[in-house]
Amino acid sequence: MICRLLDLRWSVLLAAFCTGMVAAQEQYLPEGVLKVCQDPNNLPFSNTKGEGFENQIAELLAAKLGWQVEYTSFPQRMGFIRNTLRFKLPGDNYRCDLVMGIPANYDQAAPTRPYFRSTYALVVADSGATKGIKSEAEFLALPREALSALRIGVYTRSPASPWMAKHALVDQAQLYLTLNADPDQYPGEIIERDLAAEKIDAAIVWGPIAGFFAKRVTSRPLRVIPLVSEPGIPLDFEIAMGVRHEDKAWKAKVQELLDTHQDEIRAILRKYHVPLLDKDGKPQP
Repeated sequence: MICRLLDLRWSVLLAAFCTGMVAAQEQYLPEGVLKVCQDPNNLPFSNTKGEGFENQIAELLAAKLGWQVEYTSFPQRMGFIRNTLRFKLPGDNYRCDLVMGIPANYDQAAPTRPYFRSTYALVVADSGATKGIKSEAEFLALPREALSALRIGVYTRSPASPWMAKHALVDQAQLYLTLNADPDQYPGEIIERDLAAEKIDAAIVWGPIAGFFAKRVTSRPLRVIPLVSEPGIPLDFEIAMGVRHEDKAWKAKVQELLDTHQDEIRAILRKYHVPLLDKDGKPQP
């Protein structure tokens, strides 16, 4: 009986200790410095020069808090969260406290509510066979011989692949590696380098990349055509910010900032030509 009581007492004490630890973790709040985890070379999202829209949004949030911004840079590939948001040496603080853009259903970090929704987009030259094309339906309605002659750049293992397969365009695909070990490589090269130089005739990329880099190309006119999700082929996604799962008080603070300054954040996204969708998936002006 005594042993049982001792076991029960230790269980209660252990539970109280663990609850206290969780409560303490939940109360974590950064002070004075907004420490952001970023990719050092990933426009239009971020870079070390602070030129991306995630950089601009981070500066906005820090200004509202009256804080400075500090970045930890690591290529946003495999191991990004482990080497940034969750990296901490014994006795040190975490390297950074906020990831500016993660899928809203991401499980390696605790996501806020989505602060924007976008979709994959088709970028075409406003010349030759695709001149005057303004919609997905118009593109797919091109004569078969015209479609068959197009070279369409897509990243491997992206949502563009099943879309191409459904519309019998696999033979037109020019494949680009999604994960590239070259630190100087960036996703917008497919537009800014190859589509601009007429090495390909079209590209299908994530909307923010499409909108930003299509505007940067001056050698030929390009048009961005947002694609619509189809059954079994999701093309639009909600994007949130991410914190550590245990940092619930900090997550609530970030969410408050996003809710309060939504209009200013949207203005930044529009400045970067991000194709925005509303909560029902309809394009926003």
